[in-house]
Amino acid sequence: MNEVLFHIHSIGVTPWKLVGYLGVLLFTSRWFVQMYATKRLGRVHMPRAFWWLSMAGSLMLVSYFTFGKNDSVGVLSNLFPAFVAIYNLVVDFRHRRSTEVA
Repeated sequence: MNEVLFHIHSIGVTPWKLVGYLGVLLFTSRWFVQMYATKRLGRVHMPRAFWWLSMAGSLMLVSYFTFGKNDSVGVLSNLFPAFVAIYNLVVDFRHRRSTEVA
């Protein structure tokens, strides 16, 4: 997965870099989702999609930094947001389940 697929200017793009780029795109796009939801509701709101994008982006970046770069700093800096996103999704699912039962 470390073979260069193509070059953009002088940057060799490997499959792992594509995983990293997609992870960054997902992780960044969560803020646009949050901004849209806040604008639509007229108040600050963190939609569930924010947490899904955060988790997916973080896990893709952890994969990239683990297998593509072997960079422990990148792994640690992206592992914590994944745990926060998973925690918030679990809390949200429990809250939805308790309100559906009631």
